[in-house]
Amino acid sequence: MSTVSDYFGSLVFDDRVMRANLSAEVYGSLRKTIDEGKELDISVANAVASAMKDWAVAHGATHFTHWFQPLTGITAEKHDSFITRSPDGSVIMEFSGKELIKGEPDASSFPSGGLRATFEARGYTAWDPTSYAFIKGKTLCIPTAFCAYGGQALDKKTPLLRSMEVLSKQALRILRLFGNDTAKRVVSSVGPEQEYFLITKEMYDKRPDLRFTGRTLFGAKPPKGQELDDHYFGVIKPGVAAFMEDLNDELWKLGILAKTEHNEVAPAQHELAPIYTTTNVATDHNQLTMEIMQKVAAKHGLVCLLHEKPFAGVNGSGKHNNWSIATDSGQNLLSPGETPYENAQFLLFLCAVIKAVDDYQDLLRLSVATAGNDHRLGANEAPPAVVSMFLGDELNAVLEAIEKDKPYAGTQKTQMKLGVDVLPKFNRDTTDRNRTSPFAFTGNKFEFRMLGSSNSIACANIMLNSAVAESLRIYADRLEKAKDFEDALHKMIRKTIKDHKRIIFNGNGYDDAWIKEATEKRGLCNYRTTADCMPHLLDKKNADMLISLGVFTDEELRSRRDIMLENYCKSVVIEANTMVDMARTQIAPAIESYAADVAKAASAKKAVASGLKCSYEKGLVEKLSGLIDEIAEKTEELDAAIIKIHDAEDIIEESEMVRDTLLPIMSELRVPCDKAELLTAKSYWPFPTYEDLLFGVK
Repeated sequence: MSTVSDYFGSLVFDDRVMRANLSAEVYGSLRKTIDEGKELDISVANAVASAMKDWAVAHGATHFTHWFQPLTGITAEKHDSFITRSPDGSVIMEFSGKELIKGEPDASSFPSGGLRATFEARGYTAWDPTSYAFIKGKTLCIPTAFCAYGGQALDKKTPLLRSMEVLSKQALRILRLFGNDTAKRVVSSVGPEQEYFLITKEMYDKRPDLRFTGRTLFGAKPPKGQELDDHYFGVIKPGVAAFMEDLNDELWKLGILAKTEHNEVAPAQHELAPIYTTTNVATDHNQLTMEIMQKVAAKHGLVCLLHEKPFAGVNGSGKHNNWSIATDSGQNLLSPGETPYENAQFLLFLCAVIKAVDDYQDLLRLSVATAGNDHRLGANEAPPAVVSMFLGDELNAVLEAIEKDKPYAGTQKTQMKLGVDVLPKFNRDTTDRNRTSPFAFTGNKFEFRMLGSSNSIACANIMLNSAVAESLRIYADRLEKAKDFEDALHKMIRKTIKDHKRIIFNGNGYDDAWIKEATEKRGLCNYRTTADCMPHLLDKKNADMLISLGVFTDEELRSRRDIMLENYCKSVVIEANTMVDMARTQIAPAIESYAADVAKAASAKKAVASGLKCSYEKGLVEKLSGLIDEIAEKTEELDAAIIKIHDAEDIIEESEMVRDTLLPIMSELRVPCDKAELLTAKSYWPFPTYEDLLFGVK
């Protein structure tokens, strides 16, 4: 019987495979490209392509594809076979370095936000050698970047790689100031925890809202939800355990470091957490994880729901982004360390993150903004829409002592000065994780908890990498010119703490008093919806930073604002149209039918016994009739609002109409429908109920 170590990464063209199948010269050249960003020679590319093809064919592959991440939020692939005609009429299997390095898919139907003209259909994919190729089914998948005919980035990978590069560049400048001349690269790493729901395929197929939108637009609260907290970390049901076992096998074959699995808070909700890895690889892996979750679920007669809020009244699903930075030798720059000198370096990198989160809190908020995540952020199940940081009591006390130039209570009573022996050697993990904080320090990393479960993690990490790089750039510019490094370092850290301490909050992020304090006293942003925050992508400070660092061009930024707002509007309009259809053609007729049958039953009872009042039946019919009228009125109102949306002059106005008009009417329509569900006999109700959906998996 094979063990996990026998087949882990068996479908990945990873370092082990490259060592075994490439010459030492070719392997060394490829490693320099991967590790140091050196340009890849075409002869090396040809050798790699040949070895990659032979390995893939030996594993049953017949096709290859440039696997990329367009601005749809999902992945894309166009398959080409390895076959080439032979002079004798047979075929041979070929794959060249040119085909490995570049592909030319049609870009005409991918979102571009105006980056290309309609007639400019050509797009290009470019191999990302830092993310290993893998086999999916019978296809060799080559992770690639994707750009327009004019060179503009049409994907999420390209800006992510740019942000990683600029973060490395600025972090190395800081490390050189601390005497580190050996580090060649600084790499951001991520471990994204993935939450999801599992329901039966049979129930899913009977719900148009789930099929079209990924969430339930109607549904009365069941008698039992998550009130008893009995699902969280509870015994995993056999059907779910079988799914998880198969899921792990598929992920492990692809080299995805799936580590932890458990039941989450809501019924039918679960979580998978991987071991952290390099950010662009983690992004690729998370996209694959979501895809494989859905495929494996289908094999088990289940459906994996990745929407942020598939059910009202129970917790939604997030994706916690555990982010850190380390040198190529493995030194974690967010680890406090054991010596004063390391602590001084740590405090500077910590302050860079604090400054970044405060200066660009709006970018972090909008990086996780979607129509689905708007239902989750701000509720008592997820971080609030206000961005703040949790550091813990001990680290907070250290920063407070530095700010006030006073002794730290946890060490000897000597005035603190960075870089000398009195600097406190504080321990890691001395406080709680604070699950109410959007951005929490957890020992040697930060946990950014605002991402929605269906989000690509690329967007959040682009903004996080870029914002921290900007802080480090400012620090390096000043410290490189300083005559007294220690004194300048001390003053800079102290100034950062004073200027940006408003972003640090160690209390309960769900408390209404905090939201008031954050916005009214501290001046923090509170963008509750996508329509509120997305336009701020083009604010001057944000655009200047992202463009000056080379992460985006001006036109790439504008395109992304428009694409994200278009996605928001289209998603909600699809939901609204689905609600109108379900209310008109299924819910109202079901209530009408039941009310009519109740009325008939009352008439029959009166015919048998003329003295009966039938007050129950009469009251029920009156309630149902009133609800039918309310449903009809709200359905017509919603239908008219959908039509009016098309009168918007631009995408900003359209998103505001969606936020201010469409969504409120949708909420109003749901209320009488859910009330009617509780009054209508189950045999008449046209859809599976929340009870069926949340407790249907055995």
